[in-house]
Amino acid sequence: MLFLFILLLSLLAQFFLPWWSIAVVCFGAAFLKARYGGQAFLAGFGAIAVTWLGAALFWHVVTDGLLSTRVAAMLTINSPWLLMAATALVGGVVGGLSALSGFYVRRAVV
Repeated sequence: MLFLFILLLSLLAQFFLPWWSIAVVCFGAAFLKARYGGQAFLAGFGAIAVTWLGAALFWHVVTDGLLSTRVAAMLTINSPWLLMAATALVGGVVGGLSALSGFYVRRAVV
């Protein structure tokens, strides 16, 4: 449930707000709904990783791989698939750590 809540809210927030709004969404969702620290981290990590991987795959398909290939070459990765995996990993870590922070703040305050 927390996973879907974060996934939907972060997807909606990404349309209107900057990239770091995912941290606010994960923090708030975990603050309100997480029961355990592991659940908070995994829900935040998984939801944001899926969201960002989906966006990366969407742009890869829409541009026939041209955009992701050029960005990967610019970053000296030379593989668009590795770039997409790194994108999902970075987004997942941001989401997971912010969700874990939200859980711990609630635990410290309440």
